[in-house]
Amino acid sequence: HAGITLAEYFRDMGLHSCLLADSTSRWAEALREISGRLAEMPADSGYPAYLGARLASFYERAGRARCLGTPEREGSVSIVGAVSPPGGDFSDPVTSATLGIVQVFWGLDKKLAQRKHFPSVNWLISYSRYLRALEPHYERAHPELPALRDRARRILQEEEEL
Repeated sequence: HAGITLAEYFRDMGLHSCLLADSTSRWAEALREISGRLAEMPADSGYPAYLGARLASFYERAGRARCLGTPEREGSVSIVGAVSPPGGDFSDPVTSATLGIVQVFWGLDKKLAQRKHFPSVNWLISYSRYLRALEPHYERAHPELPALRDRARRILQEEEEL
């Protein structure tokens, strides 16, 4: 939590900061170990029942903020977090809790990485929940972009089926 606190400090100075969280999976495993040592009641896969709430409290600290006081300042914090589910299993509690919180997801694909395809982002399982929010911008600045995006997705889908 020290990293997000520092990012918030820079945000409050009126800057835009980005926090790269290498592996929230390892953090969750440490949380599971601590919870076990404290003899707390385990939930799914031995993780504490409050795992989702802890992840949410971390990710919800991201966003834009207009700071109080003078001079007037506006800053932001973006969080890019990596989740490493064991065996690529998306039903893992850490992964499923994270997917329920985040607004953008880039799914990495082991097969793409083995074929030396970098970045190994699988565009078919990746998503953004900001598409509707950005539609007015696309209508003004790039009216052809939604159609091009849909066409690119269809091409990627066809390529996957080959």
